[in-house]
Amino acid sequence: MTALIIILILFAAFCILSWQLARYAAHGERYSLEETFKDQCGQNPEVEALSKVKTTSYRVINDAGYVLHTTFYPNDDQTNKYLIMVHGYTLNRNGELKYMPIFRRLGYNCIVYDHRGHGENAWKPCSFGIEEAKDLMAIIRDTYERYGKEIYLGLTGESLGAGTEITALQYHPDVKFIVNDCGFADIIPVEKDGLYGLKLPRWLVYPASCAAAVLYGHSFTAAKPIRSLKDNRIPICFIHGEEDTFIRPEHSVKMHEANPAYSELHLIPGAEHAKSINTDPKGYEEIVDRFVRGVENGTLG
Repeated sequence: MTALIIILILFAAFCILSWQLARYAAHGERYSLEETFKDQCGQNPEVEALSKVKTTSYRVINDAGYVLHTTFYPNDDQTNKYLIMVHGYTLNRNGELKYMPIFRRLGYNCIVYDHRGHGENAWKPCSFGIEEAKDLMAIIRDTYERYGKEIYLGLTGESLGAGTEITALQYHPDVKFIVNDCGFADIIPVEKDGLYGLKLPRWLVYPASCAAAVLYGHSFTAAKPIRSLKDNRIPICFIHGEEDTFIRPEHSVKMHEANPAYSELHLIPGAEHAKSINTDPKGYEEIVDRFVRGVENGTLG
């Protein structure tokens, strides 16, 4: 009887640990719009000037009735070029501002929005691209409805936003190009590295994945953006910091190799996670400028 009680206690403790790990991954810390704007100003001094742009904020409702808070940054010049910018985990729509000056110089009107459970949106667990990709499709649909079916539309995103972009390819989004910064091909290796950093066994990712499926309806093993590349036809520019230990550069390498359409791979020496633009701002802009202009004029893709 004593042995049975010990086994039951250990099993209960194991279940609780798995549940806690699932919650830790899906909830995470969230930053306010103000905190993120200040952080972005510190990363790129050009961001401060964006506070003077006459923005328009609005709400986009996805197919399930969930509200996505969105902000539109018009270009200084009249243009039919639009860009949807998808931020990273724990941040919010202000998390993409450090990239915005590059695209504004390229003539793009920029649209930023909060991921589910982030920013001003109602709380939802992070599904690491699975549900977020559906939200992105709602933003794309709204953009065409709001600004016209003849607009020229592109995507850019970092980290979770980059994973979301690739996951959305399974729905065949009507966009001209994707700039993909430090995205993940499969969330499982990322979670394993996170467990290792917590001094926990990497294999715990699998019971935590099962707990996430029970709690939130999506397992971690289902979050595998690379599978959505199988019939892609959209040009992609993969950018990744060589010193990224959070989402390792191998993720972008694998996606570049798996992509059947045109893609470029740029590994930035010395850059850590989501810091490629900070490490080499001039080189980063040259990469993006050459890629976007190449797609626009038909010499790429």
